Amino acid sequence: EVQLVESGGGLVQPGGSLRLSCAAAGFSFSNYGLSWFRQGPGKELEWISGISPGGGRSFYAEAVKGRFSISRDNALNALYLQLNSLKTEDTAMYYCAKAKSAYSDCYRGSFCYDEPRGPGTQVTVSS
Repeated sequence: EVQLVESGGGLVQPGGSLRLSCAAAGFSFSNYGLSWFRQGPGKELEWISGISPGGGRSFYAEAVKGRFSISRDNALNALYLQLNSLKTEDTAMYYCAKAKSAYSDCYRGSFCYDEPRGPGTQVTVSS
C-alpha cells in the first residue's frame, strides 16, 4: 500500500521559511516522479512543484517559482519542499503525491500525479 506522510508545517511570519518533508513507503520510490500540492482555505487543490525520479529535473508553478525548492533523497525515501519568502497567500494544507506511472516523463501539472491521499501538513503564514 502506498503511504505518503507529510510533516514540517507550522505558523510562520511573512518573509519566513519552512522545510516540509514527505516520508514515503509502499512503492519503488526512486522510480517515480514526485510532487507537492496545496489547498488553501476555500480554494481548489493546486499543483505547485514536481521532481524527476533521479532528482535532476524540477518544476514549479508560477506562484512559487523562485521562492520554493523541491528536492528528494532516494536513499531515505524522502521528499522535501523548502519554502522561502513566504506570503500570506501561501497559507494552505500541503500534500505530497507520486506520479501515476513509474518512469513517466510527465512532471508539470496535477494530471501527472495520483490524487494526494496523505494527512497533509498545515502551513500558516501570518503576522
